[in-house]
Amino acid sequence: MQRKPIFAANWKMNKGPSETEDFGKSFLPKVQHKTFPSDIVIAPPYVSLAKASELFGNVSSVALAAQNCSQFDSGAYTGEVSPMMLKEFYVHYVILGHSERRSIYGETDEVINAKVLKAREVNLRPIFCIGETLEEREGGKLEEVLRRQVTVGLKDVTEKDLIDTVIAYEPVWAIGTGVTASAEQAQEAHAFVRSLIGEQFGADAAARIRIQYGGSVKPGNAAELMACTDIDGALIGGASLEPSSFLSIIENGTA
Repeated sequence: MQRKPIFAANWKMNKGPSETEDFGKSFLPKVQHKTFPSDIVIAPPYVSLAKASELFGNVSSVALAAQNCSQFDSGAYTGEVSPMMLKEFYVHYVILGHSERRSIYGETDEVINAKVLKAREVNLRPIFCIGETLEEREGGKLEEVLRRQVTVGLKDVTEKDLIDTVIAYEPVWAIGTGVTASAEQAQEAHAFVRSLIGEQFGADAAARIRIQYGGSVKPGNAAELMACTDIDGALIGGASLEPSSFLSIIENGTA
């Protein structure tokens, strides 16, 4: 089955509104009148979503994402942002379960699952992140970790909602380190994740769901990674902060 690749820029805690505007002025002329064989997503920090929606809201080739959301609708949750609030900024995707949220902020598989379910309630599309640490990989626990993250993180998700979810496999040891999983390592992990989806949701869902790779993706390695059978795009950190670099990854990955 042909799956449309998806390339998502995760800016993390970079680019306030003025820098977002600078990025947009450079990036927009390159994409607004073009048709791409892939989906393009940009995830700025919360404070830059208003500016980003102003810049990209009417650009059909670019969708906006948030980098996180609450599992609650509203209430006494200081510092949190609900999925419904994000909808007001024309946000279509939300990154959930990123390794930094897991390791730095202690988000559990159960919390991430609650966020996935809440996002789907308001028709936001989760970019659901999974991945193992170097210690877990070297300890032979790759499949155990991925199975737990997928099984718990997608608990009670319907098959319909699953198809509107993107999985991002990010080996933690390759995020922001300059070390990239080899194409063979990445493909092996993606194939295993797809098999888990088959077990949990059936063969049709496994064939249809898009699974991105994330972890030091650059223009120079995008083509090799994206040529793998089970890799359907990329979740890109540092290399997405420069418009030309982000666009090169998209172009190289779909050539």
